[in-house]
Amino acid sequence: MFDRSTAALLRRAFGPLVRRGHLSVRLPDGQTLVFGDGGLPRAGIRFTDRRAVWALLRDPDLQFGELFMQGRLQVEEGTVYDVLELFLRDAKGVPPGPFVQLLDRWRMALRPLLQRNRPNRSRANVAHHYDLDDRLYRLFLDSDRQYSCAYFETGDESLEAAQLAKKRHIAAKLLVEPGQRVLDIGCGWGGLARYLAEVAGAGHVSGVTLSTEQLEAAQRLGAASPASASLDYRLEDYRATQGPFERIVSVGMFEHVGRGNHDAFFRQCRELLTEDGVMLLHFIGNSDVPDFNNPWIEKYIFPGGSLPSLSECTPAIERAGLVVTDIEVLRLHYARTLRLWRERFMARRDEALALYDERFCRMWEFYLSMSETAFRYQDIAIFQIQLARRQEAVPLTRNYIEERKAALRAREAALSG
Repeated sequence: MFDRSTAALLRRAFGPLVRRGHLSVRLPDGQTLVFGDGGLPRAGIRFTDRRAVWALLRDPDLQFGELFMQGRLQVEEGTVYDVLELFLRDAKGVPPGPFVQLLDRWRMALRPLLQRNRPNRSRANVAHHYDLDDRLYRLFLDSDRQYSCAYFETGDESLEAAQLAKKRHIAAKLLVEPGQRVLDIGCGWGGLARYLAEVAGAGHVSGVTLSTEQLEAAQRLGAASPASASLDYRLEDYRATQGPFERIVSVGMFEHVGRGNHDAFFRQCRELLTEDGVMLLHFIGNSDVPDFNNPWIEKYIFPGGSLPSLSECTPAIERAGLVVTDIEVLRLHYARTLRLWRERFMARRDEALALYDERFCRMWEFYLSMSETAFRYQDIAIFQIQLARRQEAVPLTRNYIEERKAALRAREAALSG
C-alpha cells in the first residue's frame, strides 16, 4: 500500500484546487484518489513512481511539465490541458505551501540574473526557441506565420482571419502614411512588415531579428512580395539599429528584453523615433503585481523571458521621455489563439514526432496547454501601448482606428481581387 502520509499530502495539495470537475489520481501502487464535484471537465492522471509524486509536491511549477515530458506523470483520461484547467481555474486565493512560498521568494530574487539579456545572451536565448526547425512552426501557425496573439473581432473567425485582423488593427493604430519609414523590432518571419509595406503603403520597412531561421524565411518571402523594394530584413540587435523612423512597431519581442534593460530599450526607441513619430508596443504582460517567470517556461521554452507588469515598464517609458497616448488590453484573445494553435499542432503531432521525438512533442503540447490556461485563469494578458514623443502626434479620439481599419480592408480587397 502506498504511504498513507503521501496520499494525505496529495489530498491536502489537490483538494483546495480541484473543487469543480473531476480529477482522478492513480498512485504507483494502484490506489486512486478522486477530487472535485464530479462535473466537467473530467481528467485522470497516473504517477509511475513514488519519486514523481514527491517531485510534484515539492516544486509543482517546474515539475508538472518535467514529469509530463518524462512520462512519469501520464494523462489517462482527457488531455493535459484538462488537467491544468482543473488545477488553475479555482487556484486564486489558494495559498501555496510553506516550501513553495520559499521557492517563490528565491525565484523572485533570481529575476535580475535570469533576465540579464546582454546582446550575446539575447542571441542565444532567441536561438533556443526561434531557431528550431522551420517545419515545426508550419504545423500550427497561419499561412503568414504570425507567432503572436491574433485579434478576434467576432470570436469565431479562423486563425488566418484573426491574424489578418491583428495586422490590420496594429497598422491602424500605427497611423502609417504612404512613404513613411517603419521599424519592426523582432520581426519574426516578416509578415507584419510585408503587410505594412503592401497594404498600409509604408515607403520602407526595416525588420530586425536575432533568429537566423526567421531571417532566412523573412528575406525569402520578402523577395517574393510585390513591395520587395520597400522591405529590408536584418540580423540585428535593437541596440545597434540606426534611425530615424516615423513609425516603430514591436510585437512579441519586449518579453525578451528583461526588466534590467527596460530603460535602454525605451531610450533607444525614443532616439530612433522622429519628432512626430508613433510607436506601437504589443507584448504579453502580467496584469497583477510583478512576478517571476514560470520556471518550466524559463528552462525549456523562453530562457531569459519575462512578463512585465505595467507598473514595471511605464516608469521606464516616462524616464525615456516618451508619452503614452493609448493603452489597450487584449484579455482572452491569446487564449483563443493558443487553443487554435494547440488543436492544429495535435492534429499534426505525427509530423512533429518525425522532426523531433516523443519528449519534444510532450513538451510542446504542455507549453501550448499551459500558456492557454495562463491566459484564461491567471493574470496574464496582452498589452498594446501606443507611444509618441509628442502627444499631438495622434488624434484626440480613437475614432481614427476604425476609420483606418475600414480603409485597410478596402485595400486588402483590392489587392486580393
